[in-house]
Amino acid sequence: MSDSSDLDNLFTSALEDVQDTGSGMPDFSDLFSDTEDPFTGEEPWKENSKDKNKVQPTFAKIEQVLEDPKPVITESYYQGVLTGEGDISKRVHQLLGAFLKATDPQDRAMHRGRLAPSVMDLRKSIAGKTGQAMPVPKKYMLRFALLLPTMISPEQRKLISQVPEKNNTGEPIYYQDEWLREVAFGRVNNSATDETKVAARNQAGKTMANLERARGKVDAQSRVIENHVLEMKTQESILTDAVRRITYHDSLAQNENFILPYNDVQKSSFSEISTVLRQLSIINRNLSLAYDEFNSLQDQLRALEEQAGNMDVDSAADTKAAAEEMNTLAQMAKLSVGRQGNHFPLLYKQYFHGNIRDMGTREQVINTLADIEFLDPGIFLRTFKQQTNRIVPNIILIPCYGEFGVCWEPFEKFNRATSRGRLAIPMYPKDLRIAVIAALGDLRWQVAKEKAQHYWMEEGLTGWYYQWFSDKKMKGDVKDQFIQDYILWISKESEGTQKLEREVRDIFWRYMPFPQSLKDTLKNRGFVYAELYKKDQNRAMSDGY
Repeated sequence: MSDSSDLDNLFTSALEDVQDTGSGMPDFSDLFSDTEDPFTGEEPWKENSKDKNKVQPTFAKIEQVLEDPKPVITESYYQGVLTGEGDISKRVHQLLGAFLKATDPQDRAMHRGRLAPSVMDLRKSIAGKTGQAMPVPKKYMLRFALLLPTMISPEQRKLISQVPEKNNTGEPIYYQDEWLREVAFGRVNNSATDETKVAARNQAGKTMANLERARGKVDAQSRVIENHVLEMKTQESILTDAVRRITYHDSLAQNENFILPYNDVQKSSFSEISTVLRQLSIINRNLSLAYDEFNSLQDQLRALEEQAGNMDVDSAADTKAAAEEMNTLAQMAKLSVGRQGNHFPLLYKQYFHGNIRDMGTREQVINTLADIEFLDPGIFLRTFKQQTNRIVPNIILIPCYGEFGVCWEPFEKFNRATSRGRLAIPMYPKDLRIAVIAALGDLRWQVAKEKAQHYWMEEGLTGWYYQWFSDKKMKGDVKDQFIQDYILWISKESEGTQKLEREVRDIFWRYMPFPQSLKDTLKNRGFVYAELYKKDQNRAMSDGY
């Protein structure tokens, strides 16, 4: 494949061998602070929380999920993917041709089995080039698993060309090629694995990783300041109201210049003002300390930004790290597809019959996440230093035929406070909404398990669910059963359709509550929801919720 004449002959023969039939060749200890009530198990983001005045951001729905078609899938696309990849490109070409031309099912299955590992080697080879300017065919091979344009229909080719390329959303949602580039430049760490430790990244990569970590600390500290400022304004408003009360006086009827003494309500404001002033003094001290910490973190960030700015961009790319990450992404794809699923590594119209509504593009995933977060508003909230922040995990869109998304890790091992963790969402699932719900259910379970630590079978969400699972003498993996129930919770129970066991519904209602507006609606949809709603009211009246 290194010789240009051999390459030309290879593609010429491919065109002569097979007609363009549409299927042929081309044509937590720090993480979880003690803000939870040990008796009720309630979390600080519940409706009755003292922090209920904090407004958490959510996903913004995207109306336009497609752009105008782009001329990216050309006649030379297939050649553009394979060129420059050495002997692996020739092997992939031969195996792909044998697979597409096979008519006997057994032969076809045999060629398919041989093709899959070769395609993986090709992806790994391309992944090693993510530190460079990558041609569109190679990028789309990593992003959409599109190797041969004629393996998909003209309508699907048009659809691929309409998917927005750049991330204009500001959300940490990455296509596979984008994620590999983040890893190559050290902006994110390699995904944790149980295999041999990845070789230490180069100095430039370490600098980029430290830079990203510093940005996360500055962002977290800025939220601490915002909360102190909000608390100060609240107390100042209380103080203003109290002062206004004591400065208003009734006058003597016979002489308006004679004001009457303070009444009982005004005199009670004296102690209230004293209490507020003490609170303001404490808040002011905490705010000063927070600003000192913020300024120190900003100095560190500026130093790292200057250090990163002096680096040669190309030297920062760690191609070995990207190639290793490609292996991990393949493991994510296997988990998403499952043992009995379709592990074919390329986009093929015989296996994907959907349209844009069924395709896991960045825009479609964001819209799906927005819907699910409304139903489970605590899914991305994390408490650190007694401050609850919304931290959306890194989400990697994997070009595979997976049925369920997976949570690879809820947060990074050495940075549980501000790290995003990472989820994997299949791009060509049977049902995109179910795939995303499964990933978030997996995230819910892993975060709750880490929170309970050694007592995960006894305490909190996982403890109550595990006890129910054991009492029912159910078989299989308890986490898998939880994810299936979480899917029913979000997709069915949120609509008032009772699909869960009564005990499971009680657990979810308590530990993963719907928003209050939905609760108000569900209480009229059946006796079971009315009873759960009544329990909420009883807890609120007993001040134990």
